[in-house]
Amino acid sequence: MAETYDVLVIGAGPAGYVAAIRAAQLGLKTAIVDKQWLGGVCLNVGCIPSKALLRNAEIAHTLRERGKEFGFAFDNLKLDFTMAVKRSRQVSGRLVKGVEFLMKKNGITVHIGTAKLSTTHVVTVAGKDGQQTELTAKNIIVATGASAAVPAAWKVDGEKVVTYYEAILQEKLPKSAIIIGAGAIGMEFATVWISYGVQVTVVEMLPHILPLEDDEAAAEVAKAYTKRGITLLAGHKVEAVEATSTGVKVTVSASGETKVLEAEQALVAIGFRPNSKGLGLEEAGVKISERGFVEIDEKMATNVPGIWAIGDVTGKLMLAHVGSAMGIVCAESIAGHETVTLDYEMMPRAIYCSPQVASFGMSEAQAKERGYSVKIGRFPFQANGKALGLNDYAGWVKLIVDEKYGEILGATMVGPEVTELLPELTLAHMMELTPAEIARNVHAHPTLSEALMEAAHVAEGSAIHI
Repeated sequence: MAETYDVLVIGAGPAGYVAAIRAAQLGLKTAIVDKQWLGGVCLNVGCIPSKALLRNAEIAHTLRERGKEFGFAFDNLKLDFTMAVKRSRQVSGRLVKGVEFLMKKNGITVHIGTAKLSTTHVVTVAGKDGQQTELTAKNIIVATGASAAVPAAWKVDGEKVVTYYEAILQEKLPKSAIIIGAGAIGMEFATVWISYGVQVTVVEMLPHILPLEDDEAAAEVAKAYTKRGITLLAGHKVEAVEATSTGVKVTVSASGETKVLEAEQALVAIGFRPNSKGLGLEEAGVKISERGFVEIDEKMATNVPGIWAIGDVTGKLMLAHVGSAMGIVCAESIAGHETVTLDYEMMPRAIYCSPQVASFGMSEAQAKERGYSVKIGRFPFQANGKALGLNDYAGWVKLIVDEKYGEILGATMVGPEVTELLPELTLAHMMELTPAEIARNVHAHPTLSEALMEAAHVAEGSAIHI
């Protein structure tokens, strides 16, 4: 007899496991399937271990290059990157065990194996031992995520040419590296590697690094990276990637000129493609876009009743926290519970390079393009006491405000721990607060968060500390 569930989730990443927990909370008999692990890419080889490595990198950078600033000196400094990776694996393992506990706590049945839809309500799971299990569910949630996009001609060998997966697990660093793609992943690896003394070149096809972010934010980060010795080649197209006996050759072109870059290793970080193939979705009649993304409505439902999709496989916004939010909405929609409609443009976006970049909503340019008359509230961290105390004061907070109604249309921040400052602004937007109310909200002193208050004062025309 096939096991029967109210909800069966395919994929146990931040979208899938959160959807499973919420479904179980709402009284639905729930199971989850993943071909490899609980926690998905994020917990195992993505968001979480990378933040552990970035913490190590921050300390390494301070020890290697900033001793004079803080008044210490020593000889024979030894940095053990292997230990940094081992610590990142421990952090990852701890959180994965936490997800295992949550599955048990909520009575969710876990199946490890490769899932495929047999019909719109039946999924066959092939285990590693070759054994097949048939699961029946009233509702199937597809949360299979996405994989690194690599052109077929670029041969990833896991040593000389790598993706984020191999890069985050390798315990030995190259002496030199070429990073192809200056988005979040490329810039975060650049931060880690330069901190350990790797010679880093970043190549980006679009006109500036961090191409999805505000131009000024990208320029601020570019200035910091160049100062640290990273070579940035924005506006350069990669024509070829070739492994050699000693490393890699990467051929790039710009303004009609071609040049060859050489290094020990190349990291391909140009984006992701959805994991939507081989699931039986098309056979079930599920509508999939030309780029392979599963099409959904605001409730996370596909065009086929009983089949739902969340997270990166939908291509809405490929971020773990967005996938989790989608998972909650999906479970609540299935259960007939009150829920919300997600506004993907207003979701927080965080990049953990150095300095960090955090944003949500529209950039200044986007707001103007859409016809808004905007006022800008900008405040530099150079005038923030806590940032000065940290000796980490590059960057600024920038609020984009509709001049007519005072609505916060978006924000971009560059600087120390700005990823931690986002929630106040996204909550303000959700609750329809204006800069005047943020300015009147008393912020503890000295804190980095005061920069938000100060930027709000600037937007209101009543700047205090500049």
